[in-house]
Amino acid sequence: MKKKKLLLIALLLIGVASSFAAKVDTLLIKSPSMNKDVKVIVVTPDAALGKKAVACPTIYLLHGYGGNAKTWIGIKPNLPQIADEKGIIFVCPDGKNSWYWDSPVNPSFRYETFISSELVKYIDKHYKTIADRKGRAITGLSMGGHGAMWNAIRHKDTFGAGGSTSGGMDIRPFPKNWDMAKQLGEYESNKEVWDNHTVINLIDKIENGDLAIIVDCGEGDFFLNVNKDLHNRLLERKIDHDFITRPGAHNGQYWNNSIDYQILFFDKFFKK
Repeated sequence: MKKKKLLLIALLLIGVASSFAAKVDTLLIKSPSMNKDVKVIVVTPDAALGKKAVACPTIYLLHGYGGNAKTWIGIKPNLPQIADEKGIIFVCPDGKNSWYWDSPVNPSFRYETFISSELVKYIDKHYKTIADRKGRAITGLSMGGHGAMWNAIRHKDTFGAGGSTSGGMDIRPFPKNWDMAKQLGEYESNKEVWDNHTVINLIDKIENGDLAIIVDCGEGDFFLNVNKDLHNRLLERKIDHDFITRPGAHNGQYWNNSIDYQILFFDKFFKK
């Protein structure tokens, strides 16, 4: 009998625990600007669910080249647990290999408009969010790091904080890589376009205090130098930011660790 009672108690506890767990939705969200559906994964903490739901801040997580909406859940399987612990909504859109620009040469790729306007409006309408820049942050890895900072700086009225982990902060040293020429045209004949679509050249458009910024990169990463260049540009402009380098390469092991520090940074920003 004692064993049966213990089993019953254990099952009840499991039931209670599962009823207070983050919800993971896989959505197809219409993009009017691209006239297509975009896959998006949304991780919603228990605090933002049900009749007693409270408004929670949101972190938009952008994947890298070759990734998709499932990338961040794959890298960080305990993202739902973190969502519950921190009371944060995570939004992971599929950005294809767009670099999260509105491509000047490919009208079917308008991922800046989707990320910073259409997606934010949808999430604020359908989830219990803090619908204000003070409750929104955006970050990403590699291509997504560039995309997150690109969108954060250009839409600082939408996002209060921006980050990048292993991001391509200056695309120009890599003119033949990662389908960027498909979005911008070949570098040699479109240098001005490339100059205008790289994050490092946006720093003059922000002042200190406009954004809470965190940037990190592994010491063994091929993007390390462009991240250091961004750091130095921010220092020159006297723009406060967190800049971290640590041992590591351009891989999931590094991002699984680095995203913890970014979430901590954003959590502090939300609580100010």
